[in-house]
Amino acid sequence: MMKLAELIQDLPGSRLIGSGEGEITGLYYDSRKVEANGAFFALRGATVDGHRFVADALARGASAIFIEQEMELPIGVSGVLVDNARQAMARVSARFFGEPALAIPVVGVTGTNGKTTITYLIEAILRAAGRHPAVMGTINYRFGDHCLPSLHTTPESVDLLQTVAGFRKAGADALVMEVSSHSLDQYRVDGVSFDVGVFTNLTPEHLDYHGTMEAYFASKSRFFGDLLAGGKGGVINIDDSYGQQLAERFPAAITCGTSDRADVFPRQASLSLDGIRAELETPAGLVAVQSSLIGEFNLQNLLCAAGAGIALGLPLSTIADGLTRAQQVPGRLERIENDRKALILVDYAHTGDALEKVLQTVSGLSPARLLTVFGCGGDRDRRKRPVMGEIAARFSNLAVLTSDNPRTEDPQAILDEVRVGVLRVHAREWSMEEARQLSGRGFVTIPDRATAIGFAVSLLGENDLLLVAGKGHEDYQILGTRRIHFDDREEVRRALGRLEEFHDKP
Repeated sequence: MMKLAELIQDLPGSRLIGSGEGEITGLYYDSRKVEANGAFFALRGATVDGHRFVADALARGASAIFIEQEMELPIGVSGVLVDNARQAMARVSARFFGEPALAIPVVGVTGTNGKTTITYLIEAILRAAGRHPAVMGTINYRFGDHCLPSLHTTPESVDLLQTVAGFRKAGADALVMEVSSHSLDQYRVDGVSFDVGVFTNLTPEHLDYHGTMEAYFASKSRFFGDLLAGGKGGVINIDDSYGQQLAERFPAAITCGTSDRADVFPRQASLSLDGIRAELETPAGLVAVQSSLIGEFNLQNLLCAAGAGIALGLPLSTIADGLTRAQQVPGRLERIENDRKALILVDYAHTGDALEKVLQTVSGLSPARLLTVFGCGGDRDRRKRPVMGEIAARFSNLAVLTSDNPRTEDPQAILDEVRVGVLRVHAREWSMEEARQLSGRGFVTIPDRATAIGFAVSLLGENDLLLVAGKGHEDYQILGTRRIHFDDREEVRRALGRLEEFHDKP
């Protein structure tokens, strides 16, 4: 508990209405969860205004209300008038939970693709340095034996800082987190004191929210301008054109990339199915690294992680040790063992850029045939659908179009939009019987994802490669407003098991 006056001390642009002596027992942004003597933040959203729920919060016992517009409050209830309730919530949350992100190394990773992999790599580097890092991101929020499900890449500030406080109490002495564009735009991480910020890349994604690439880039730029004090502690991938713009704007940042224009770059690199071996030039000297990750995009991820280690002031030997020891990232080119002598990979690639990079990587392995199962999510940016369709068709011997998370959209309507891009490469769609022959290059549409995966698995032969893209680590599928259990990795193994049963029958 903490007195309201203490919570808002030095809170910029705030004005207290009423007494600040009352003890606050909890912070809430959902009026339905308010408990006695809690503080409620009336947040403005894209479609809902939290000021509409002040009466509900009061009825449930709120004793303080953070508002952006003056309103009459009952006697005994304090109001705090602020310019931005979301930003105020982040800063108040930090104070309420004891500034849990202070006095420990904190690394944030932002960008469209690569965030999750880089957090795993930095986690490994910090472990090699003797630290006990907590990690928060797309896959989960975890520390030691504590593992919480991730509903958002970066949660609301109250939930974020409460979770970090819990991890600190459990023994965490470092924090690595993915920082989404939504969280930057909505001030969710303004209560976190970052030491290092990593920018990976920027490709079309979340445009249903941001509207334009310029607005999307502005949200990422805010990380370096506002939260890293002008880019100090920044690590920027300048292989990306937006990264180049960011580096020009924030020259204090460390740059990384595959050319010698960067501060961290490979003097030499060997990429194979077994992984990556490279010698990196850094501001601290040369360092030899090796990793089980595959592909040039993962070389960029390694460079970003190494840059973060440099920014943290860690020895080169520690950085090299951490990168070598880093574990397989769930759902990122995750291999599924099988007896068909084929390579089966499950990957989270769900944007045009990510899918293209993954397909470029796996096609470079020279498989006998490349099969790709993929789809596009519903209620999200429709512009990427034909783009992803064209990319899959261009690289694959067989592209299998299927559902991803259709949400409230008609799955067939989504597939029709994906098919527009596929038809730029192929004159017509194959029947399933034609696809079974797999003569030449083509595509087939199978809306049910489990059926699509099973069909692709049944076609595999020696030295074939199957990429199941889009969901990666996710263990659910969203149909309408229902979330059902669905895991691509489980479905692949189930399909392999059915084939073994079939062959074992007399």
